Amino acid sequence: MTGAKGAGMASRRIRRRWVVRILFPVMILAAGWVGAQAWMIWTYDPGHKTVPSDAAIVLGAAVWGSEPSPVLRERIHHAVDLYRQGLVRKIIFTGGTGKGAGMAESEAAERYAGAIGVPKGDLLTESKSVITEENLRFALELGKTQGLRSYTIVSDPLHLKRSMRMAADLGMEADASAASTTVYRSWRTKVPFWLREVFFHVGYVITKPFRGP
Repeated sequence: MTGAKGAGMASRRIRRRWVVRILFPVMILAAGWVGAQAWMIWTYDPGHKTVPSDAAIVLGAAVWGSEPSPVLRERIHHAVDLYRQGLVRKIIFTGGTGKGAGMAESEAAERYAGAIGVPKGDLLTESKSVITEENLRFALELGKTQGLRSYTIVSDPLHLKRSMRMAADLGMEADASAASTTVYRSWRTKVPFWLREVFFHVGYVITKPFRGP
């Protein structure tokens, strides 16, 4: 009995060693991959927008009551700057109604852009989306009904790596333009937003093969 028990314990120790030998390299590789994704998000730089496109797609952000939050407001300003420079012909605002908001993100953005001088005929909205992937998917569907083919995605710099990956997966002809007046500037605001983006970007990449088109 003692010999059998000792043999069993030895066998379990051997199995544990093999599990550790297999799992440890996998964990190291996974950590390295996540670290690489985090670095690419932090350093992603779309450069200055110089090539015209049919429309800017402004990714949604919070609305405070019926007014754009500072994050959304700066995205609107950047898209309007592109419009006034003649780099986009239309602006598509995205985003539905968030918790506690008085109106949809896209509607608040459209109203704000109209108030600062953009003709209503050049503003388009979709108000069904609640996440970034839906922002892009529904904007693309709307753009097709308007004969739009090329797009400039407007958001905060740390948001654009994930957004461009999603746009590519949707088959969208797009480039990116970062809001130059982003509110995420200090370490106190920038780091939490970056960590959030790492989490959602990694989650998107891992789950994408298991989801529908």
